[in-house]
Amino acid sequence: MVPLKDENPVKITPYLTYTLIAINIVVFFYEISLNPKQLDLFFHLFAVVPKELTASFSGITLAQPVPEPLTLVTSQFLHASIAHLGFNMLFLWIFGNNIEEELGRVKYLIFYLSCGVLAALSQWYFSALSDIPSLGASGAIAGVMGAYILKFPSAKIITVIPLGFFFPTFRVSAIYFLGFWFLEQAFNGVASLEVSTSVGMENGGVAYWAHAGGFIFGAILGPILGLFSERSEQY
Repeated sequence: MVPLKDENPVKITPYLTYTLIAINIVVFFYEISLNPKQLDLFFHLFAVVPKELTASFSGITLAQPVPEPLTLVTSQFLHASIAHLGFNMLFLWIFGNNIEEELGRVKYLIFYLSCGVLAALSQWYFSALSDIPSLGASGAIAGVMGAYILKFPSAKIITVIPLGFFFPTFRVSAIYFLGFWFLEQAFNGVASLEVSTSVGMENGGVAYWAHAGGFIFGAILGPILGLFSERSEQY
């Protein structure tokens, strides 16, 4: 199922959401300009490598120009494929504008990056010795979705369900669409504990715990940062 649109009117131009989307796209175009060896090095420098993050937390200094804890932020702007980028940016465009409107741009940026960091740490907790880079904006966007389900549970989302050659659309309340999405991520995360899987995006690996963790932290941080308070000046 792919959400296409929400029906909540946006009263301000979501410049920060557009900026985040633009940065992700620019970084991806840089990625595809690299040869495979350069790209592998780029990912190991700027994506979260759980094994290296564990070493960093243990006080071991790594001989690399980018401090490993900083990759908790830089990894949020990396993507492994055009499909990975496309779906993430679609979800950010759909849900991010309304949360930016509610929080204001400064709080929204703090919220977005914090959700991404906490989501990455959620995945790291379950894969602390993995040497596969973990990357993508999914965790931060999951945080946006966690805040969205609290603020706009009744918002209708136009959802496409492929049925062979037919693509009928249905209007689904956010609480059902996003609730199902979260349960799917949590279930797959628990299932991944029972088998040996790739953690990063290599070999089709999906960071389910980053998705589930980002969603939960988004639902927590949103109210803390004023999701339900009267709107202040949007800047």
